[in-house]
Amino acid sequence: MRAGGQLHEFDRRGLLTGVVAGVAVAGVAGLAGRGLAGRLEVDTERAKIALPRPAKPLRPIPAGADLRLKDLSPFVTPNRDFYRIDTALVLPQVDPKTWKLKIHGMVDRPIELTYDQLLRRPLMEADVTLTCVSNDVGGPYIGNARWLGASLADILREAGIRSGADMLLSTSTDGWTSGTPVDVAMDGRDALLAIAMNGEPLPLAHGFPVRQVVPGLYGYVSATKWITEIKVSRYDQEEAYWTERGWAPKGPIKTESRIDLPRGGSTIRAGRTQIAGVAWAQHKGIDAVEVRVDKGPWRQARLAQVPGVDTWRQWVVDDWDATPGDHTIEVRATDATGYTQTPDYAPVIPDGASGWHSILVVVK
Repeated sequence: MRAGGQLHEFDRRGLLTGVVAGVAVAGVAGLAGRGLAGRLEVDTERAKIALPRPAKPLRPIPAGADLRLKDLSPFVTPNRDFYRIDTALVLPQVDPKTWKLKIHGMVDRPIELTYDQLLRRPLMEADVTLTCVSNDVGGPYIGNARWLGASLADILREAGIRSGADMLLSTSTDGWTSGTPVDVAMDGRDALLAIAMNGEPLPLAHGFPVRQVVPGLYGYVSATKWITEIKVSRYDQEEAYWTERGWAPKGPIKTESRIDLPRGGSTIRAGRTQIAGVAWAQHKGIDAVEVRVDKGPWRQARLAQVPGVDTWRQWVVDDWDATPGDHTIEVRATDATGYTQTPDYAPVIPDGASGWHSILVVVK
């Protein structure tokens, strides 16, 4: 009887599981169908957009910003290769014809902007490297682009931020929220409501039609994609999505560096070898990068040029004499404030990873 009862219970649970799974599959299929149709419509609208010329165009990126070494991350990350981290299970499809941005809360004059109104504003370009707070030491969740958009600070001045406000609670069309410090958005850095990325309208996966970009802050507190609302508020009154889940409320990016070549775990030939990578300290800038092998003396790396303080910076040691055997290579960076990376490892939670990137290579 016990065995039979257990079997009956198993069958009942299996049936329920099958029904739920069937409903889920049907739901996903329905969502996929509607999502595909929506994507085709939004793709069509995106293709029609003629980007306005910036009122404040940037100079061309210096030729010396990209060392053009094989396996070294390019200075400008192609849109197709730019990392994507978000909570959207289904990619939002936002029609620019119906998109609106509402700015309200602790302001004197609430504002509502359409996409056409945003495009008619004076637009500016900015070279900004974005970094995800979940990027571990040496990790891939970082990319650099030339953005085009409207000044976030100018729009907020028009709204009139009231005394005591210290947070911009931005909301995505899918309900995700981000809390950006007011003082950071208003301190003169190139904080944008971005409409374009590397010369084309934002890709759907990167926030089309409009996303927020604020140099110097991890994406979870600054880079809201598919943005539809900014509520000017206070940190002691509201929490954003990741802050509610234990992450730090403000999220300034930590000074870090990464070795791109040689690849960690690779086997290379003995002889003169280049060691190269990238370093970043957005809105501070990188002043020096040092490399050492097998805990020997630190060597200064040669730095590439940069257009400003808000991007990563390539670096290279040109003449490491790689001898046969196993070797450990470490890197550390110093930013323009004089701060040098700590060797002490910290995990990504609650406010971003820190520590020296280290790789092991085999030389034969």
